[in-house]
Amino acid sequence: MTKPSSTDRPNPLQVACSSCNLRELCLPVGFSGSELERLDGMVATRRSVKRGDALFRSGDAFEAVYAVRTGFFKTQVSSEDGRDQVTGFQMAGELLGLDGIVSDHHTCDAVALEDSQVCVIPYAELEALSREFGELQRQFHKIMSREIVRDQGVMLLLGSMRAEERLAAFLLNLTQRLQARGFSPTSLVLRMTREEIGTYLGLKLETVSRCFSRFQEDGVLEVKLKHIRILDLAALRKMVNSPC
Repeated sequence: MTKPSSTDRPNPLQVACSSCNLRELCLPVGFSGSELERLDGMVATRRSVKRGDALFRSGDAFEAVYAVRTGFFKTQVSSEDGRDQVTGFQMAGELLGLDGIVSDHHTCDAVALEDSQVCVIPYAELEALSREFGELQRQFHKIMSREIVRDQGVMLLLGSMRAEERLAAFLLNLTQRLQARGFSPTSLVLRMTREEIGTYLGLKLETVSRCFSRFQEDGVLEVKLKHIRILDLAALRKMVNSPC
């Protein structure tokens, strides 16, 4: 098990779900005042994770799920030959750690792509509270269902789309999620590297770079290192929805 650094140890500062501006993207949706108070008591600590550090590693004991409060993470698994396969990117308002429910141990690494902060949700307390509050249980099931749907979307990307279509779908998904958090739907800063995008989409680094160049040449994107501006949103959508 990885040993937390001093910056990763829980902070006693209270995190109130009732006052969090991400509450509609996270667990507490549609709860009464008294129920929110109980949730505030459960989500009592937050944890800071420096860029490049792991929130948890594969094989670590599963004790909690984590709501991303600020920052950006990637989840990855290691293949037998030692290569890392990125399985997802998580941003503010999304949960990490659901992989550990099935075996009581985490099955992937969760690594911060920038200095980040998470709310710690002890799973045993979450289970107990879910038995009391049916709405909390329904919300948690919705979150797990959303993860399943997202995984199915990735399978569709890897199984039936050309390289350009995969990258277009990835960018559209990313901007839609960012827009739900109040960010621009056409301008973003990539927190992940081209190589990490490639391993997630099943593409080589050179292919990802070539697709970005092609999009820029065609006037679909403006690319300045990690800064991306979508110039032709309709063209990106057409690529993803193309029957060819």
